[in-house]
Amino acid sequence: MTQDTPTALPGQARSIEGFGELMEFASRGERPCHRPYRPREEGRRDVFITSWAKSGTTMMQQMFHQLRMGAAGGDMDFDDISRVVPWDDTAYLLDFDMTAPQRAEPRGFKSHREYERLPAGQRYVVTLRDPKETYVSFYRFINGWHIEDGSVPIEGFMPLWMGGGPGGTDYFTHLLSWYARRGETDTLLMPYRWVVKNRERALRSLAAFCDIALTPEIEALAMERTTREFMAAHKDCFDDGMICRVLEDKAGVPASSDSSKVQASGSTLDLLPPAIAGEIDAMWAERIAPVTGHADFASLAAEIETRLSA
Repeated sequence: MTQDTPTALPGQARSIEGFGELMEFASRGERPCHRPYRPREEGRRDVFITSWAKSGTTMMQQMFHQLRMGAAGGDMDFDDISRVVPWDDTAYLLDFDMTAPQRAEPRGFKSHREYERLPAGQRYVVTLRDPKETYVSFYRFINGWHIEDGSVPIEGFMPLWMGGGPGGTDYFTHLLSWYARRGETDTLLMPYRWVVKNRERALRSLAAFCDIALTPEIEALAMERTTREFMAAHKDCFDDGMICRVLEDKAGVPASSDSSKVQASGSTLDLLPPAIAGEIDAMWAERIAPVTGHADFASLAAEIETRLSA
């Protein structure tokens, strides 16, 4: 038996350790189609949508793609939003060619990384979300897909939350990296909840940031196609279908497992155990407050919102 021909596939994980084994299985084997990201010549800057996990990345991928395809009437002819706005962090896992032509300009890519680990000289779109909300949302997303439903309680999810998803980093490193760039012209920084409540303003800001000409028709189309209702009706386009197929083929995770990123309702803090909330508060006090002067996420988000209104 070789390393690439295991006697059995792990299937859905039943523990934190099992999750690591699952992802190790999925990463085995040759990747003949994979080509890493390459920047283009000077003056042709790409757009990286690089929010932290469960902080609005999928919504921003959809908004970006519909804006740049707006002159052609939009585009929903894809099986996975990360096929048309590729996810750089998972390109090797997916055997994906990151140099392949995209359907429109500018080129766009997804990531969950901090600024220091992204290609320099590009444009960066980041939505920030309350860490406690990301904890609940991340758990809802992983539980029942990578992890067998209920086998890892929400109280035990902290190690996976701190990992930040494929290729990512911990929440606090990511936040500090992008907060430091809040005044840079190559970075569009917006709170996730502000985007949800002010989608029209966010859409216009994104179009201007990406040098996409915005007509009333394109704006109306992008507004309609980024509603929760529209995306829920097309949830198969936003359910990490490519990763589902790799996990099924390489690690035995049923493709029928629930991987939908578009939930009927948003995540609230009702599920968050007080002990976990306390841990997150303690990490914020230790790592974020001394650097930013903000005692909590609401205060930091208010500063970013003030900048957006200036």
